[in-house]
Amino acid sequence: MNYSELAPAYIRAIAPYQPGKPISELERELGISGIVKLASNENPLGASPKALAAAHAALDEIGLYPDGNGFALKDALVRRYGVAHDKVVLGNGSNDLLELAARAFLTVGDKVVYSDHAFAVYALATQAVGASGISVAAKDFGHDLDAMRAAAVGQGAKMIFIANPNNPTGTYLTGDALHAFLRALPANILVVLDEAYNEYLPVECRYDSVSWLKEFPNLIISRTFSKAYGLASLRVGYALGDSQVIDMMNRVRQPFNVNSVAQAAAVAALQDADFVQQTFALNRRGMVQIVEKLSKLGLEYIPSFGNFVSFKIPERVAGSSLPVAKGENHQAVVGCTLPATRYKLQAERAMHVYRRLLELGVIVRPIANYDMPGWLRVSIGLESENEKFLTALKQILGEQ
Repeated sequence: MNYSELAPAYIRAIAPYQPGKPISELERELGISGIVKLASNENPLGASPKALAAAHAALDEIGLYPDGNGFALKDALVRRYGVAHDKVVLGNGSNDLLELAARAFLTVGDKVVYSDHAFAVYALATQAVGASGISVAAKDFGHDLDAMRAAAVGQGAKMIFIANPNNPTGTYLTGDALHAFLRALPANILVVLDEAYNEYLPVECRYDSVSWLKEFPNLIISRTFSKAYGLASLRVGYALGDSQVIDMMNRVRQPFNVNSVAQAAAVAALQDADFVQQTFALNRRGMVQIVEKLSKLGLEYIPSFGNFVSFKIPERVAGSSLPVAKGENHQAVVGCTLPATRYKLQAERAMHVYRRLLELGVIVRPIANYDMPGWLRVSIGLESENEKFLTALKQILGEQ
């Protein structure tokens, strides 16, 4: 018997999320050491010393169940943002929160709007509950808010996912643009504003989305401790929203979904502003280091407001033995309008460079699954890690 046939068709159709290749796997495959992983947008500084100390202290109670309500962490978030306890829900990373929103409010046949080239989990969370996703064509690799609003209203969508900054493109929406979008949207359409990379925004680009919750009860803000706070392996995030919305998300949340070590580390991390500032400064320097070299190599890249940058592999990659597809251009990629043959050639060139980088001990991220077949995404690392990537990339592009 084929037991997969017992699952609903919309579950069988899901293509599972593919995480970045871990260092240990590449070491086993190629038998090399000194590998640099710049594939998963992790914090190259690791975690705050204060967070590590708090996590270590929490091990004394590892035999006990965690606080299922996460009072201490919620209380820290309440003091930080000035919201009530019933407007906060905790998640096993922000991915968990995106899925909680979908599970709480969507059912088979509902419609959800998100952008082309946006975080893959939006489509996965939508499909997992049997809802239908509407992917709206991007504008310069970013969200086209006017088109997304028109699609949501015109097709009767119940929810919209927005990432700001967006992963994997790094594009950014101003606070004014987002606020105007929310004002123009009917109140019966929920908006999940995913701000996983919020802490990487330059000061002049920051906006107070939390203050909007009083004006827009249909707004859900999700954030994470995995990126700037460096707690990726502990899996802890949070969402802020109207108390009625948060109540529904709590009803489908798994008991004890955030463990004690994660909660303790997150409380301490939230209080270590110096570490977050160090992370921000390192990222700004690393971004300049990488994009300046990409420019010198003549490579197209998307200006990024996150801790990563996506860059395009040129038509002619020496040594790849791949033919050149004429007429490739920026606009052809947007909206996934590429002919199948050209799409395949772009993906093959990017994968050739990706595999050669692996052989040289550098892990980056292919993003063909985001309808960007000719592109790779690299996370910002330490200065030495960035340099190893750039040296390897230059070598590959110059190989005969």
